[in-house]
Amino acid sequence: MALTRDAIVDAAEAILDEYGLADLSMRRVADLLGVQAGALYYHLPNKQTLLAAVADGILGAMGQADTLQGWATEYRRLLLGRRDAAELVASTRAMGLGEVDPTAPARGLVPTERAGDVLATFEHFVLGATLHDQTQAQLGALGVVRGFDEAAAEATFQEGLRILSRGVGIFTT
Repeated sequence: MALTRDAIVDAAEAILDEYGLADLSMRRVADLLGVQAGALYYHLPNKQTLLAAVADGILGAMGQADTLQGWATEYRRLLLGRRDAAELVASTRAMGLGEVDPTAPARGLVPTERAGDVLATFEHFVLGATLHDQTQAQLGALGVVRGFDEAAAEATFQEGLRILSRGVGIFTT
């Protein structure tokens, strides 16, 4: 198999799913592909670019939404579908990397000159709540904390969306 950017990203995704973000290194990706780590840099200039490509793969599955709450729920669903995805996407977004803007499908849902601020607030809530829940679930699986209640976490998330949505009304009326 020829070494390609897609093959490298696929290998990184496999490592992320199996071992988590902490174990996702260029060397580990190279080992999985059976090449020297230096060979990866022909296709991707650095680890941050690789992480951004993995984040883009996660975010690229996001479709259009009819409501702001629907968009936020879909965003969370995508993040929960991959191990450590909230941490990965949060760091990638904070660095301004990646080609996929997860707020794009929601832009038309907030008819206000403050739409950028509103979407940033919702995105920060989605990322923070999901990172918290993914971390708590992992700690629960390790026996560090009591078991993680997925249903309670989802209910808390949805209530947070309702609270934020009420606040958005201030900007849209």
